[in-house]
Amino acid sequence: MIPHRRAALARLAVAALTLTPATVLPQTPAPPLAATIDSIPESAIPEAARIRPGVPFDPAAATAAYIATIPAKDRARSDAYFEGGYWIQLWGFLIGMGILLLFLNLGWSRRLRDWAHRLGRWRWPTTFLYYAGFSVITTVLTLPWTAYTGFLREHAYGLATQAFGSWLWDQVKALLIDVILGGLVVAALYAVVRRLPRTWPVWGAAACVLFVVIGALIGPVFVAPLFNKYTPLTDARIRDPILRLARTNGIETDKVYVVDASRQSTRVSANVSGILGTERISLNDNLLRRCTLPEVAAVMGHEMGHYVLHHVYMFVLFYTLVIVAGFAILQRGFHWAMRRWGDRWGIRGVDDPAGLPLALMILSAYFFVLTPAFNTFTRADEAAADIFGLNAARQPDASALVDLKLVEYRKVDPGPIEEFLFYDHPSPRNRIYQAMEWKAEQLAPTSP
Repeated sequence: MIPHRRAALARLAVAALTLTPATVLPQTPAPPLAATIDSIPESAIPEAARIRPGVPFDPAAATAAYIATIPAKDRARSDAYFEGGYWIQLWGFLIGMGILLLFLNLGWSRRLRDWAHRLGRWRWPTTFLYYAGFSVITTVLTLPWTAYTGFLREHAYGLATQAFGSWLWDQVKALLIDVILGGLVVAALYAVVRRLPRTWPVWGAAACVLFVVIGALIGPVFVAPLFNKYTPLTDARIRDPILRLARTNGIETDKVYVVDASRQSTRVSANVSGILGTERISLNDNLLRRCTLPEVAAVMGHEMGHYVLHHVYMFVLFYTLVIVAGFAILQRGFHWAMRRWGDRWGIRGVDDPAGLPLALMILSAYFFVLTPAFNTFTRADEAAADIFGLNAARQPDASALVDLKLVEYRKVDPGPIEEFLFYDHPSPRNRIYQAMEWKAEQLAPTSP
């Protein structure tokens, strides 16, 4: 896959979805699920964040007190990891663009199309076979970069638990999914282009939106379980409060699933995923091992906020606008590049699969430039879900403690421009301050 996240999204706009395991290192066994503590230990709440009779509650002081509990070495490691991610984004984008240029300038794309045509003979199989070959080649070429960013670097910062053989097997599964689903989607998009040569940007964008919706439908049910095991949460002490919280917020479900995320990572996470009847509540086992029940409630309140506030539908609407604009830019950019280099690259027209690398270059650049817009949109949704979670779970200190756990891989206190450009969530400092502000308004006693 193209190694930069926004480049991958560009590929998603075109594809809409994207061996036996090698035994290199022994798989690190996950520790058994710990008994989640019923309440937050008093010692975990800093003195300045406690409500004391007759003492005004200061959200800023409480926030500073929580942040002060982070050891200096942990904060330095977190800053280094997150700031290094800025360069990871840039280099990933450049590497992806470089590989696409190789496909065009070295004639790989033209030869791959001719090979696919000899095997497929008809246009639809030719496009599918082209994409399959393209996906395999790009995956192999970017494997060293993917291994560094997704395996070596994660282990170096203590954020990964997966052995290399297991990690590699996950990459193989992702490649197979990309070949099958991505190949079908790309073949369908090229069929639209061939049948509607004048209006293909409009209908191609509509098809992409449809595929994004289909991906949201099938992803939680059919794709995610290929990488992790989902089992019903049976501990009533943990499950029942989550279900009560869900029902009181209009989420009708009778099951909560646990994901064995600890086989890959140390990060805590949860989600309410799916649309149109495929919804499910899932929390990862790291959350159960590392958090108290109030922290679990705070996290689940946030995730339920995404569902109740219809963020998935807002995402679809936002991406509809982005994709429509992207296809308009693609049409103009593709024809301009064809006039200059089409003969050299051996691209016969916009409906020629040999032009896929060119299309992906245009979309990759488009998505890369829009990175701050994507981050701002997502950050606004996350901030809204934070507020919903505070009102639903009423656990401001638990929210703050979870935010401290996120500092393991997220810089705690960026500047405003830095947060605008690179953060797809509010910064930990802003999230903790919001929780403390809620605490001041809702729980602190008012003066007579």
